[in-house]
Amino acid sequence: MLSGLLLFAASCRKDNTPRPQAKGTIKVENVLMARNLAESGTFKGTGTPPVILPGQEVSFSFSAGKGQALSFATMYGWSNDLFFAPSNPGIALFDAQGKPVEGDVSDQLKLWDNGTRINQKPGMAVSHPGMADNAVIKEVNGMDVQGNTYLPAKQLMKGTLKYEGNSVFTFTIRNISGGTANETPFSPGVWSISNVAGGNLLSSAPIYESGKLTANGLTDIAEAGNNSPLADYLTANTKIFTALSPVLVVVYHGAKNPLFMVGEKDRNQGLADLAQKGDASVLEKALMKQPGVRYVYVMKAAQTTVLLPIIGNMAGGSIEQPIKYEKGDKITFATMFGYSNDWFYSFGDEGIAGGTMGDQTGLVKLFDSGTAVDQFPGAGNSQGVFGGMPQTPESKNIQEVGMEKYPVPAVKDVIKVTLQ
Repeated sequence: MLSGLLLFAASCRKDNTPRPQAKGTIKVENVLMARNLAESGTFKGTGTPPVILPGQEVSFSFSAGKGQALSFATMYGWSNDLFFAPSNPGIALFDAQGKPVEGDVSDQLKLWDNGTRINQKPGMAVSHPGMADNAVIKEVNGMDVQGNTYLPAKQLMKGTLKYEGNSVFTFTIRNISGGTANETPFSPGVWSISNVAGGNLLSSAPIYESGKLTANGLTDIAEAGNNSPLADYLTANTKIFTALSPVLVVVYHGAKNPLFMVGEKDRNQGLADLAQKGDASVLEKALMKQPGVRYVYVMKAAQTTVLLPIIGNMAGGSIEQPIKYEKGDKITFATMFGYSNDWFYSFGDEGIAGGTMGDQTGLVKLFDSGTAVDQFPGAGNSQGVFGGMPQTPESKNIQEVGMEKYPVPAVKDVIKVTLQ
């Protein structure tokens, strides 16, 4: 557990007027319940029923960073329980140098047996659902266990990636099975992009696992082309993920917030370093020279330095810091929304009065520093979590982050701030 394992650095600045001091503690917690997937969705044809017939294609778009992969599943329609999907963890979207993958990726597509039905000869005459079976998922590599033959998946389905810029991709599935011995429609399907933590995917097998029994609604796709149950499962396991950077706390007096004001541009004193990279060191030094600032504290979690969310049975990161303040002082803080390009949490323009006690989460807001173009949180290759740097700097006024563009969890579902 991270809770209670603390490292902190504290700096202080005082004016020359002696005043009675008080002491308190600020506690910051990451309360986000992590989910395995950053994004998920569905696709289907345009007809009735909405299958993808030979000669037709369907496209969908998503965001991703280096190390993330695209997984999807769609039924081989004229079969009992076969489905198309890439091998786990999915189709790689960036190469080792961080360059986006584009073009034909059909070589990565595979045909799989769901293991829940005895396979009949594939074709329009297949009777559904067929005889039940209880086998594990297995790749169909030329021939199924009943002796029926199949062309390689890449001769039936063409998969193409197009990079749209700013970590956004479009994937197109085209049905090229027409006129082959394995002509078939493709069913409505599902797709997903896994979250990343510590450079590793939280789920390397989000839709199926070879050698294991099918689960979570995949059977509905593989047997009947019904993508709703698996889509519901993936949706329930999809949420934007983030750690919180080391937390900078500042005690100050006077009306001016030493960090920022909503509607103004970044002051170029280090807030951008915190909001983009989670680095509070530049801002700490700048604040120590600023009139009105009494104390500056930088709180770092032991071992990780960042506050991780709740992952499985591991508690979310939590850290406490003793602070000093004087009558009339105010307190504010800043911590990076780690899986963003330039977002940070803070109390806002006014700060809060020294001596305020209890849960202050209701006063916390998420801000965009306006210094780097946004990408999907946790799926943007310019974000620090992927080892990136802002590829497209910008200079906009600091504003509160709206929830219209990305499905960002509510503030109270990510961070808790308590003064005591």
